[in-house]
Amino acid sequence: MMDVQVQKIDALIGEMTLEEKIGQLQQCGPSLVGAFEVSFEELLDMMFDGRISQEEFGRLMSTAEKDFHEDNLRAGKIGSYNGVGDALTANRLQKIAVEESRLGIPLLFGYDVIHGFRTVTPIPLAESCAWDPELWQRTARMAAEEATAAGIHMTFAPMVDVAKDARWGRVSEGAGEDTLLNGDYGAAKVRGFQGEDLSQADAMAACLKHFAAYGAGEAGKDYNRVDMSEQRLWEEYLPAYKACIDAGARAVMPAFNDLNGVPCTVNEWLLRDVLRDEWGFDGITVSDANAIAECVNHGVVADRQAAAKEALRAGIDMDMTSNVYAENLAGLIEAGEIAEELLDQAVYRILKLKIELGLFENPYQTNEDKEKRTLVKREYRALAREVATKSMVLLKNESILPLNPQQKIAVFGALANDPGQMTGAWAIGAQENDCFSLAQAMDAQGIRYAYHPGIVDGSVATDEIEKAVASADVVILAIGEQKEESGEAASKADISLPAIQLELAEMLIQTGKPVVAVLFNGRPLAIPTVAEQVPAILEAWHPGIEAGNAILDILYGVVNPSAKLTTTFPFATGQCPLYYDHISTGRPGGKSKFTSKYLDTPLEPVYPFGYGLSYTTFSYSDLQVETTDDVVRLAVTVTNSGARAGEEIVQCYVQDKVAKRARPVKQLKAYKKVLLQPGESITMGFAVLFEKLGYYDRKMDYTLEVGAFTFFVGGNSRDTLSETTYLSFG
Repeated sequence: MMDVQVQKIDALIGEMTLEEKIGQLQQCGPSLVGAFEVSFEELLDMMFDGRISQEEFGRLMSTAEKDFHEDNLRAGKIGSYNGVGDALTANRLQKIAVEESRLGIPLLFGYDVIHGFRTVTPIPLAESCAWDPELWQRTARMAAEEATAAGIHMTFAPMVDVAKDARWGRVSEGAGEDTLLNGDYGAAKVRGFQGEDLSQADAMAACLKHFAAYGAGEAGKDYNRVDMSEQRLWEEYLPAYKACIDAGARAVMPAFNDLNGVPCTVNEWLLRDVLRDEWGFDGITVSDANAIAECVNHGVVADRQAAAKEALRAGIDMDMTSNVYAENLAGLIEAGEIAEELLDQAVYRILKLKIELGLFENPYQTNEDKEKRTLVKREYRALAREVATKSMVLLKNESILPLNPQQKIAVFGALANDPGQMTGAWAIGAQENDCFSLAQAMDAQGIRYAYHPGIVDGSVATDEIEKAVASADVVILAIGEQKEESGEAASKADISLPAIQLELAEMLIQTGKPVVAVLFNGRPLAIPTVAEQVPAILEAWHPGIEAGNAILDILYGVVNPSAKLTTTFPFATGQCPLYYDHISTGRPGGKSKFTSKYLDTPLEPVYPFGYGLSYTTFSYSDLQVETTDDVVRLAVTVTNSGARAGEEIVQCYVQDKVAKRARPVKQLKAYKKVLLQPGESITMGFAVLFEKLGYYDRKMDYTLEVGAFTFFVGGNSRDTLSETTYLSFG
């Protein structure tokens, strides 16, 4: 930062009262007031618990008004807002801050722009299946352009929590189970959100989350404990966050969970020793919602005052909505229990970010006209459709797909005709009338079809189904999860399909008509029966506002599917956590009784990490491995052995055969996407640096050991060519 900016911040801090300093640390969530006598949080609980219906909740909310605490804003007690997502409100509040508060410090507006703002794209888990950093950056850039036009300065994204347990609902918000992919995904999103110049009006700060290891909650339960070795933490979980820091992320959100007994919100080792001292991060940290106050629930502090003290000491700059700092910091500082210097450091970082965002020079970076012109533009819809087609994974195809336009189609399943379900979790800026369901897209494209939900009042509608199927050539069955079944606070003890959906699938299969299952879900599902009996399966995930059009692009072959899974599909929920890069055991799973396996499930998952089909086929041959200087160089011939052009995602894995710590059976080290014409062959090259082949030893020293390494190259983590070579790290 230029000296003049440093001087500006120092001078401003010098003018601030203690109350105004604390105000900069306060991120306010608008309160709701209206025709109900309980808090908004209690009202939500009442709906989720079934004490009131969703309709009653909506009726009560329709009478509510938002309280933005304008008096506190005028007094300099609020430095940021969370959840303001429209230009009119943002500019009204900004005007109060800039023109009516004593020092005129502009506000920072944060919002959860997770996978698009109004132009909602596929959930992150789906988008990661494109294995395409350039595409990930493009969608983030689009989201930033829309969100900033609505007055937003910072997004609470990307989430790069490596998630190996499909029971966890928030697996939908990240890039799956692999460390490398999460890091690449997060870094691309940071670049897209922030653009080339953070001070530009269409750039917003990226707040990476949740630091750290939030995806490793015990038993897949949200907010649960995380207990792991430092070696595993540094090898499998921290690298993805580090990639985002290296990409320039300007904010970090600590996780709700404890890490080896210390909540991340008050974890000084994590937030100061690692994040700031070792990684050199100089942006802001912002707590997750109410997380500072919840340290009392963790049992590491006695009360909210102690929580405020420990959070500031640990390095939390901004308090999201708990009011713990606002209520307690002044008293703590005046009593000498915490140094005002710590407060000044937090204020400095927050003001610095506001300067980087250009808010002092241009606090009103948008207006209602710009907002209206920016939302859901034609080119944004085109990108949403493109990314949706590149995110859908063809899991099975027994010569059913692509469909022939002349075929008569029967469509079943409520998810085929519910546009509101297409957006998935954390699409809070979405509007249902922006979305295309599968049935709506078929109508718009003039495709003749018969539709029936298949399940009426909790039962399979047998007679109606038989009538609809009678004249059909092909049946499309939409099954899976409601969007509310994944995301935050949506962990599940059973990730199999509901029995009634399996009953519907079984009935359709028994008609003898070819069935195409289209899956809508925010996590991997245990689908052994569907995988065995249904001849064609398309994993559509929750695909965003262009869902229906993108699905038809795949089903009719307008687009040749190319996506590959970034998460393993288990045979049964009881196998969770199930992931490809597990550690070698002394008794690897096998046919013998005394090996590492379950008695009641197959050894292999239903679909492995990296798996995905195309309407063409690819073959691999002639894998070559050689070492030069400090690099392992690999070459493999990839051939399009099918009849149409297609893209293949070529994956490179490695196994350290002998080490002083047990190593994973396979780890992804590189990947490339290539377009090949029918019959075309290409030699693909990979370069793996020696430094990427090490691990942390028992003393936490990063170690490169001489010895044998096996390299694998193929179209998924299971079906590969392999070559073993001896490496000496001189």
